[in-house]
Amino acid sequence: MAELQQLWVQEMVDSMVKSLERENIQKMQSLMFPCSTSCCEDSQTSMQQVHQCIQSSHVPLAQVQALVTSKLEKFQDCQAWCTILCNDKTKDSIDAGSKELQVKRQLDCRVTKCIDDHIHLIPTMTKKKEALLSIG
Repeated sequence: MAELQQLWVQEMVDSMVKSLERENIQKMQSLMFPCSTSCCEDSQTSMQQVHQCIQSSHVPLAQVQALVTSKLEKFQDCQAWCTILCNDKTKDSIDAGSKELQVKRQLDCRVTKCIDDHIHLIPTMTKKKEALLSIG
């Protein structure tokens, strides 16, 4: 039960990331490369100026990628922390002498609740992707 729910969450996150890449990141890249190319067009520009120009054209994409990475890491940290707590509670039940089947059911219920408690974060991460365009 819990494994299926975790797989479902992973598929939702993967779908969000693919959508973000397709709808936002690729658009930013399509703007970034011509900008970088234009940095090299003036033959009077020094190499240092060209390099700075190219670097500045890459900044918005780097900021978006850092933001996405940060949000995904935060989500994964929340899931990991919750799973650790579920496992700790389950170990306590085992130590208290609960039956193995009962403990497994408790763990499944705890992990399922944990996932349910954090699943609402995925749509909010998706909604924030509009803000990513403002960076670029």
